Amino acid sequence: MLRFAADENFNNDIVRGLLRRKPELDIIRIQDVGLSGADDPTVLEWAATENRILLTHDVTTITRYAYERVKAGKPMPGVFEVGRHVAIGTAIEDILLLAECSHEGEWEGQIRYLPLR
Repeated sequence: MLRFAADENFNNDIVRGLLRRKPELDIIRIQDVGLSGADDPTVLEWAATENRILLTHDVTTITRYAYERVKAGKPMPGVFEVGRHVAIGTAIEDILLLAECSHEGEWEGQIRYLPLR
């Protein structure tokens, strides 16, 4: 199953909803691993080291740093960017669908935008 890291500003209602629906989901909040206030490259480096797909609402800067990692040949397990306008229930459903139907490593070097529809 996929492993996730929720960016510091990622909606905690989504994280709680994910865990309510699938308690065994492997998701960690960035602030819970001591990275509060860390810059995007540091967060992406940690996520790569831990082999975790990053969940974020930050569509303005994370994308650039993620693609820089890919271009430099560095590992980047993937980024799922969830628009702030996306309903919480929709975000939960889409993330669970991706978690349950994806293979480990499938999203390496990719950025996907949610909602899926």
